[in-house]
Amino acid sequence: MTSFNPDVVVIGGGINGLFTTLDLSLRGFRVMLLERNVIGGGTSGRMHGLLHSGARYVVTDPKAAVECAEENKIIASIAPHAVEDTGGYYVAVDKDDEEYREQFIKGLRAANINYREVEPKDALKEEPNLNPEVKAVVEVPDKVVFAKDLMFSVAVSAYREGALIIQGAEVMGFNVNGDVIDEVIVKDHVTGDVRRVKPRVVVVAAGPWTYKVVRMAKIEVDMMPTMGVMVVYQHRLTRRVINRMRMPSDGDILLPYASSSIVGTTAVIVDDPDNLTISDDDVNFLTSEGSRMVPALSRIGVVRAYASVRPLIKMPGVNTREAARDFAIIRHDKPSNLVSVIGGKFTTGRLVGEKLSDEVSILLGSSRRSVTRNHPLFGVNLYDDLRELDNSLRNIALDFKGSIDEERGRVAALTLLTSEVIRNSRRVVGWS
Repeated sequence: MTSFNPDVVVIGGGINGLFTTLDLSLRGFRVMLLERNVIGGGTSGRMHGLLHSGARYVVTDPKAAVECAEENKIIASIAPHAVEDTGGYYVAVDKDDEEYREQFIKGLRAANINYREVEPKDALKEEPNLNPEVKAVVEVPDKVVFAKDLMFSVAVSAYREGALIIQGAEVMGFNVNGDVIDEVIVKDHVTGDVRRVKPRVVVVAAGPWTYKVVRMAKIEVDMMPTMGVMVVYQHRLTRRVINRMRMPSDGDILLPYASSSIVGTTAVIVDDPDNLTISDDDVNFLTSEGSRMVPALSRIGVVRAYASVRPLIKMPGVNTREAARDFAIIRHDKPSNLVSVIGGKFTTGRLVGEKLSDEVSILLGSSRRSVTRNHPLFGVNLYDDLRELDNSLRNIALDFKGSIDEERGRVAALTLLTSEVIRNSRRVVGWS
């Protein structure tokens, strides 16, 4: 059994855990992130790709709408290499959609989200694959985010600040002394060893698995793990994100993602986020709904379907679509050095990390504030960043520079460097 004693252990290698690790490292704390599988291997790596403008929630969840609107701008500023500024159209395809328009625009104004009403004939010139029967179109600042690129950039940025990023490290339990966690017990799936980590504070940011992790400390949190299915199609059919102009529902988002199109999503409560089933009915339903916005969708091939599980906040009497898309930071009484988060979205991952780090800083007696909203991530200036860290990886990226495959070179360099960060982190703590 090998011991290591950081200030903070962060459990979960999705967007919330990664931004928390970066935020705390920038505040000067020694941080160790533990991920049972691979970085971005859970919900965050299986999202649909939408960097929300906030428009989707202006009627049902105004607070989440405002948060998304602000974080949309911040992520585009600190990680432009991981974002495509596509813009988005909300389209009304039937009378009910058209009747929602006034309520929708009122919500956009209240949330201070930029929008523009577009004549359907003009929208069809911009997006010729749109349903020619669209009755109303509103343009909003939706964007597409490349999830793995962003997460790898956060991971490398955190490592540069002294954080350790450990994959294949599954938390199996806690040793609690009085009302404080003394040790985190970890199964090392790389070596098969059992490790013991002795942090001052433990942060649980494990997405839909959070309720399982905190239960090891004899704590219950009110979560509603909700599966969403997405379908990937062969061709990119639109320049922009296309949304159905109605209350949030199933099958009402179509995203252009690189050279493909993605339609999502469904919402079904599940008992176990590790046991998901995607049916042909899910694929057929999403294709049918997506085709109402972009009819050509029904004429192209399906590449694959995938699913992720949202860690929604459970609210009595509220169904999955009505549930808040906000997040809740919980500073537990017992154990008193445990902080967790439920809820949230990929778009608000940086904000979640800031708020979690605020709570941890209080526990550790620090007054240092978050700086992540103005902190450019690794990869913004990729060639300069790689020169600083690794000449061989810089050469890999430079081999592609100026070519049609330059984007592939950037992604390859980020992926390889993240792997090296993970290997080096294991060496530092003697887990290799």
